[in-house]
Amino acid sequence: MDGGNFSIGKRVVGDGQPVFIVVDVAQAHDGSLGAAHAFIDIIAKAGADAVKFQTHIAAAESTPFEQFRIQFSRQDATRYDYWKRMEFSADQWQGLAQHAREKGVEFFSSPFSVESIDILENIGVPAWKIGSGEIGNDYLLDRLLRSGKPILVSTGMSSLAEIDTLMARIKSMQVPCLLYQCTSLYPCPPEQVGLALIGEFRQRYGVPVGLSDHSGSPWFGVAAAALGAASVEVHIAMSKESFGPDVVASLIPADLSRMVKGIREMETSLETPLDKDAFASAHSELRSVFGRGVVTRSPVKKGTILTGEVLSTKKPARGLPPSALPDLIGRVVRRDLPADHFILLKDLE
Repeated sequence: MDGGNFSIGKRVVGDGQPVFIVVDVAQAHDGSLGAAHAFIDIIAKAGADAVKFQTHIAAAESTPFEQFRIQFSRQDATRYDYWKRMEFSADQWQGLAQHAREKGVEFFSSPFSVESIDILENIGVPAWKIGSGEIGNDYLLDRLLRSGKPILVSTGMSSLAEIDTLMARIKSMQVPCLLYQCTSLYPCPPEQVGLALIGEFRQRYGVPVGLSDHSGSPWFGVAAAALGAASVEVHIAMSKESFGPDVVASLIPADLSRMVKGIREMETSLETPLDKDAFASAHSELRSVFGRGVVTRSPVKKGTILTGEVLSTKKPARGLPPSALPDLIGRVVRRDLPADHFILLKDLE
């Protein structure tokens, strides 16, 4: 670690570093291993830094009595049934991680049980992601913190007091941490995204801070990066017509590509100083094209005293500049001048 910065795989994450862009597949694969692999290809093509999943083991985290908070699936009678359908085997998770590495993106996943931690430990994930619903789960947190790996924490359902307690605990164990401002609304309306909290959290906790965004829009990620977010995390769906509980809060592949491009272009703009004087000198031809000079509005006879009614400013930048116009008022014309003549000092007595 250096000033709160730390490494996740090959990437250094933190202040002064490129924004660490994480794309959460979550349950968008709907239990299809093929779809999960397809998402990895899409995320890598978009230029994101990491792909994140959620590792669920129904028997380890739920009971058959757990119902959906919202009954959205015609296929699953209970939440237990849904989690069961979302499961992949240890070998399948290993294959997903290997696929991500081959594509040059980091792979990690949110564990929801000690058993899922075991699977992910064996894969060798470089970091942990904790959803806001697990912040009070000391049983799970103890295991993760003891690993010493960086931990990425969402704060979607947490109060400041709860975040204070967790951050004190993480710091006492000297575990690298990135804290996400997150609002657990799906989709999250603009007024509750909480972009202003990025700076507040950075000052309050002294760790890199990011945005875990559920707006379903690519623009809040770009805005967060401009405000100094160390990381941006978004959900993904194949289309807005896809099936799944997170679709309304997810980016489709085209919007993911737009967000990544926007963040990288914004970073380039912020990191590249522009010397205005040097630019003006190097583009003097542009100034002549877009600039203006003082001209006659209509033909002017020799001996005419110049007034504001006689003169105007027009393109291109020839003759005397517009700034000279006030000093020309009251001067006497030395010779006949046609309309749209660019005034020169030799034209005047």
